[in-house]
Amino acid sequence: MSKPEAAPDAESGAFNYKRFLQTVTRKPGVYQMFDAEGRILYVGKAKNLRARLSSYFRASGLTTKTMALVQRIVNIEVTVTRSETEALILEQSLIKSQRPPYNVLLKDDKGYPYIFVSTADAYPRIAFHRGAKKLKGMYFGPYPNASSVRDSLNFLQKTFRIRQCEDSVFQNRSRPCLQYQIQRCSGPCVNLISPEEYAEDVRHTEMFLKGKGNAVITELADEMEAASAALDFERAAILRDQIAALRRLQADQVAEGTSGNVDVLGISTSAGITCVHVLFIRQGRILGSRSYYPTEKLGIDEVQLLSAFVPQFYLAGDREIPREVLCAAPVEDTELLEGALAEKSGHEVRLRHNLRGHRSTWVEMASQAADQNLQSRVATRKKLLDRFLDLQKVLNLEELPDRLECFDISHSAGEETVASCVVFDTGGAVKSDYRRFNIKDITPGDDFAAMAQALKRRYTRLQKGEGKFPGVLLIDGGKGQVSQAVSVLGELGVVGVQIVGVAKGTTRKAGFETLHIVDEGRETVLSADSPALHLIQQVRDEAHRFAITGHKQRRDKKRKRSTLEDIPGVGPKRRKELLRQFGGLQELQRATVSELAQVPGISRKLAEDIYSALHNQ
Repeated sequence: MSKPEAAPDAESGAFNYKRFLQTVTRKPGVYQMFDAEGRILYVGKAKNLRARLSSYFRASGLTTKTMALVQRIVNIEVTVTRSETEALILEQSLIKSQRPPYNVLLKDDKGYPYIFVSTADAYPRIAFHRGAKKLKGMYFGPYPNASSVRDSLNFLQKTFRIRQCEDSVFQNRSRPCLQYQIQRCSGPCVNLISPEEYAEDVRHTEMFLKGKGNAVITELADEMEAASAALDFERAAILRDQIAALRRLQADQVAEGTSGNVDVLGISTSAGITCVHVLFIRQGRILGSRSYYPTEKLGIDEVQLLSAFVPQFYLAGDREIPREVLCAAPVEDTELLEGALAEKSGHEVRLRHNLRGHRSTWVEMASQAADQNLQSRVATRKKLLDRFLDLQKVLNLEELPDRLECFDISHSAGEETVASCVVFDTGGAVKSDYRRFNIKDITPGDDFAAMAQALKRRYTRLQKGEGKFPGVLLIDGGKGQVSQAVSVLGELGVVGVQIVGVAKGTTRKAGFETLHIVDEGRETVLSADSPALHLIQQVRDEAHRFAITGHKQRRDKKRKRSTLEDIPGVGPKRRKELLRQFGGLQELQRATVSELAQVPGISRKLAEDIYSALHNQ
């Protein structure tokens, strides 16, 4: 792979594309387009760089949105690659890392969850797993989301009664837990089931997860008949219930008939929004589905959109790539994509459309789901946009406030104060831009100082270019908190941000909030049915939730720590010796300095430090 070629400078404020195109190679590679501020606009790949880049500057045939992109270009850099496949992989890597505004973009998401079955234990456990596969055992999935895994675990727990408890809990039980009492565990922790019987349940669980449900039912039916013949009717009843549960689950599964791993992609577009709905099918069973809403600003059609979605979906992350991907529309450069997917996954991959039989049923299901989910999203976004428009009217703004930020403070009597910042735009919550701030070095319970610290940290970063400034800044609080916002933004030289305080009314009930509009120096109370008020309440409540969640996590983490851990000079050995000598923290707190000094390894000075720390002196 060669180094990027130097792009020509802008002349008279315009990009001299003719001179640039004369220098561009005809080899495969990746190109990056930049605006006057040096910000990335678009990343693309080409089999022939000169031919592809020339197409952007032709006299006719460009869409309005593509022309808008071209008008912003002042610099283009190219990277030559050894093959078109290498260019495709590099393109997706750059799109993920730089997130150019004119590319089709997917929101980042966590790795997919799996079901894990341990194999190193005499009594294996079954559990939810996400992340690196470091533990010894079998991993089944991936599942589209956590709820799909939990539903499957819930079914398996009721049907095969495999333990799901942590090993630390399992190894220290002296009597059966509640899961045994409600018949969701067979009680291996206290040897209420033999290792051989438990191993059979684990084997049936693994068979089911591998898609061999019919084989499991056949085996259970044979065992049920044998148990009945031996007059072991209690065992036969358990097997009967397992068979019934498996039969009911199979009845809920539609369009089965293959044992392979398949992803099915349906697509729908409306009102400038696109939904790609993915069905995840593993071992012939539909594990679940998920909708994605890629953003794009070039007005491309469904075929082009799906062609951009597929490589970014599979090549830009660590997502598992199945052997077949069924698509509702054809995908451009199919052979190139199949080669790149095969290179990354280590096995053959096929992209297919125009299908028949149960595969066409899957595609139809995915397309219908995409259409339904898109309609719901369009309706929701229209409602949200109406709220933004009403807010513009309420605040007397010249332009639509397309980005809101809201700050809130949470603590328990001054303990572990956390500030939250949530962000909304006309599409809803922008969770990737949410931030929390652990507040330090203030008087406990001083909400004004906490607000000032959070705002200063947030807007100092924005001043450095780490994010976008909002049109409206909502402060959950009254005049005191608002004055902190005015002071901080003034000190940092931030202009163009409308500050609005949201104070609870005298009844402290929703619908009676008082808005402090700083720029106009006025207060107003909106009617309970005001769309603007509903938007403010939605954003304020989300900031409140986000702050409380962060505070609870921080508080609980601290409370799980021993007070002794924060005392300088008291390491693990001295902590252990102190607790051993006094029998626990409660007795340790009652000890005098002299008693503490009698513990081996504890000097008089250290005893005084320990006493002060334990009594908050």
